[in-house]
Amino acid sequence: MSINFAPAFAAQPAAPVVVPTYADLADLSDSARIVVRAEVRKIAPVEPARARGVRPGWARYYIEARTQALIRGDTPLGQSLRYLVDLPPDPRGKPPAIKKKAVLLFATSAQGPTGDLQLAAPDAQILWSAETEARLRTVLAALVAPDAPPSVARVREAIHVPGNLAGEGETQFFLETAKHSAASITVQHRPGAAPAWGASFSEVAALVGSPPQRDTLAWYRLACFLPNALPRGVNLSEGPGSRAQAEADYRMVLGELGTCARTRS
Repeated sequence: MSINFAPAFAAQPAAPVVVPTYADLADLSDSARIVVRAEVRKIAPVEPARARGVRPGWARYYIEARTQALIRGDTPLGQSLRYLVDLPPDPRGKPPAIKKKAVLLFATSAQGPTGDLQLAAPDAQILWSAETEARLRTVLAALVAPDAPPSVARVREAIHVPGNLAGEGETQFFLETAKHSAASITVQHRPGAAPAWGASFSEVAALVGSPPQRDTLAWYRLACFLPNALPRGVNLSEGPGSRAQAEADYRMVLGELGTCARTRS
């Protein structure tokens, strides 16, 4: 007679590895003064009574880590780091298995000789990979470039002006940025041709026909922060036909930009 011994607990499927998107990295980098790669040495849950504002299904953890590399920032960091971070527990309700794993941390400040980090967001920690760090460095370089596109605050004005020929015209969307600098989107219509558009983050007119490429800082500023429709009162085009064309051109631009995908809520 043979006896089969079943395991006491069914094996839990491994959690899928979440690969951060360009928008994830840009969101975190834009708000962080310090970016560091570190190795997690200790993880311990914070008592729920002391962890306010944690999203449902998540928990707050106290982390001790060892510095591996300072990627961004001019604040000297010691070998040891300490911080709090919000993460989803594993399927059994235990802390996630990140001990001895490398992570990327996005912080606003570092204080004290023990390296107390204040993260830029409750979840401003992502698992490290060589590919993720390479993409991150591209984002950081774009953010500090002299011609870095600033954050878009709102659409200030939209106006369509028809041309002299049927099917000819131009639509411009003037944007307000966080730095109160010039920014605009231009859409051109030519008879017998598809609309062409471009964006500018300076006083220089947009290069029509060369819209921002996906996963660039200019694309991120537009795709991730333009409203889904023209706000009420910004369409200054004369006549219902021109107003309708401006609305259609705005929808076309949003469609060309595509979805701003994020894995972080």
